[in-house]
This record gives sequence, C-alpha cells and structure tokens, in this order.
Amino acid sequence: MDQTTPQVAWKKGNAELLILSLVEARPRHGYEISKLIEQRSGGTVRFHVASLYPLLYRLERRGWLQGRWVEKSGQRRRRYYRLTRQGRRVLASQLRGWREFVVGINRITEAENA
Repeated sequence: MDQTTPQVAWKKGNAELLILSLVEARPRHGYEISKLIEQRSGGTVRFHVASLYPLLYRLERRGWLQGRWVEKSGQRRRRYYRLTRQGRRVLASQLRGWREFVVGINRITEAENA
C-alpha cells in the first residue's frame, strides 16, 4: 500500500503550478520561492532545496522559465527565474485545469455533506 500522504502527492502534482504562479508577477530566486510557498500555505507546503532546484532547472529546460545569475554587492550570487511567454501559456492552462478540478471536488464533497 502506498504510504504517501495526500499533502506529498498534491505537492508533487502541483509543484509546477505553484512555482510558475510565484514567478508570474516578477523574477524570484529559489530560496525566495521556497519561503513564499511555505508562508502562503501556512506551513502546510514546503520544498527542500534538494527537490526545488532540480524542478527549477527542469522548468528552465522546458522553456517555461528563464534564469539569470545576479550578483549584488555584499550578497552571494543568486539565480533569478522569470516566466517566459511559453510559461505564461502553460500557467494559464494549469490554472484552468486546477480551478475545474477544485470545482468538481467541491461538488462531490458538498453533495455528500448536504
């Protein structure tokens, strides 16, 4: 029997959506993305560096994100990721799919609890 918790399964299935959503407004570096996910989810969703950075690199290889190194005085060098035109299309599609899924789940659970 699979011992994966629902939170782990949902995170794996929606990690791309979370990351693309966070870089839609402006470029962000990996650590900032990780902290925003944790903060905005109230701590229920967290990404470890070991899983986040390979995902960012994969999204970059797909052409959904573009990364560039930025050096600021007194700080270490960071790679900032921004959404590409293709990434915006993918994000829009994933958001539509997510919203439809949530509506469907709500219909099922509300009907059972009515």
